Amino acid sequence: MTGNTIIRPYGDATGDGMVQLSFTLPIPHDKRAEGAALQLAQKMGLDPAMVVHAKAMGPEFTFFVVYGRVHHLVDVSKVQVIAREYPLLSPKDANAEIKRRLHRKLVVVGACIGTDAHTVGIDAILNIKGFAGEKGLEYYREMKVVNLGAQVTVPDLVERARRERADAVLVSQVVTQRDAHLHNTKEMSAAFRESYPSERRPLLVVGGPRFDESASGELGVDRIFGKGTTPGEVASYLVHALATERKHS
Repeated sequence: MTGNTIIRPYGDATGDGMVQLSFTLPIPHDKRAEGAALQLAQKMGLDPAMVVHAKAMGPEFTFFVVYGRVHHLVDVSKVQVIAREYPLLSPKDANAEIKRRLHRKLVVVGACIGTDAHTVGIDAILNIKGFAGEKGLEYYREMKVVNLGAQVTVPDLVERARRERADAVLVSQVVTQRDAHLHNTKEMSAAFRESYPSERRPLLVVGGPRFDESASGELGVDRIFGKGTTPGEVASYLVHALATERKHS
């Protein structure tokens, strides 16, 4: 490490560059398949590389775990992340700020859109039981939460948001095959922009494990939350963005 900014992966010993990688190849499990996995690992820069796990995934696929050394370095000083620009509020403080700024309840409509039937993410944020020891947004007395559940169409989401006079729309996307989460998000943001004047559009927030948090502009949403996000983080953002900046009435 140089100047505490240049780092190398750690495996068995500090700075040895060892990494572990998993992937699936469309080939039956045999010696040839393991050779193909090693070839791929070597082309990716692992040298030396070894297959530490191989398992058939049906008759035509094999899952691999490979272990090997890379010679690449990481310059931590050049890493860019989305910094949280708002304070984390307790439920009590969030409620007080909403009441002081909006003089009414903050209305949140949440859903999983498209064919996505995985409600664990949206439920973790909205349901009162919450996630990671934090209560969900239903716990906040100054918020009205409408959880539409799974497989909600974009037109239905827009219609319900209009009916509820939503301040914010929260969408969870877990299914990512063929970039479905990206296509669904773009469709959703376009629909809201078409249906609302810009100054009245609800805040659009999406979350899921495969989103790039820096892609909000590209996807047409106001905020993206990644894996591990807690209800308190979302609540604090909504208070910051709606009760402080946009000051909806």
